[in-house]
Amino acid sequence: MKFYSWNVNGLRACMNKGFLDFFRSADADAVCLQETKMQPDQAEIPLPGYRQYWNSAVKKGYSGTAIFTRLEPLSVSYDIQAEEHVGEGRSITLEFEEYYLVTVYTPNAQRDLARLDYRMRWEDAFRSYLQQLNAKKPVIVCGDMNVAHNEIDLKNPKSNRGNAGFTDQERAKMTELLASGFTDSFRYLHPDEKDAYTWWSYMFKAREKNIGWRIDYFLVSNGIQNRICESNIHPEVMGSDHCPIELVLS
Repeated sequence: MKFYSWNVNGLRACMNKGFLDFFRSADADAVCLQETKMQPDQAEIPLPGYRQYWNSAVKKGYSGTAIFTRLEPLSVSYDIQAEEHVGEGRSITLEFEEYYLVTVYTPNAQRDLARLDYRMRWEDAFRSYLQQLNAKKPVIVCGDMNVAHNEIDLKNPKSNRGNAGFTDQERAKMTELLASGFTDSFRYLHPDEKDAYTWWSYMFKAREKNIGWRIDYFLVSNGIQNRICESNIHPEVMGSDHCPIELVLS
């Protein structure tokens, strides 16, 4: 099984920057997107052989997630069944026979950490939701989780400590999520790999200089970590300020 996840930072814009070429070459069983910034009726996305599932934000041009899958799921659910966290199109869950596939676009704590308190409540609700799923069958969860977990996961940890995406609180929540029964697939296969990033600022030629952050993840239930064959980052794929990430399971 091959999965991709990509924060496309506006799917309509990404469509004009090679998204369909990427999609065809990926030849994935499922592709999960974050920050689609659109309603499904705003553009024609021709993906023969794939079923499309969308969770768009109420506010147009904001947030949003989607999953395109070859396999028909047993069930589909949107958001994390917590009233406070509905309306921004943050997550989609597809249930298959052997596993759940969840895509997520975690809220950003924002400049001056204006939304950090909300982010902390989201983290607790999302972790609880994943644990409920994990009690039934294994979970694959992917997306832009808006946190660089450890210092190895961003270029300049010292100068960024305390900034959104690298606060002690956000990092601790990722530690807590992993401790609750999940494996970071990339670090499972590449524990010491440096300079492996998934997001770069558009300013100061950050991508050209590889001054980035690893904030996009594929996590899997610990019970299926031995099925992780590949967990790759694809910085060569352009079209967004993030790049796609890939998971291959046996």
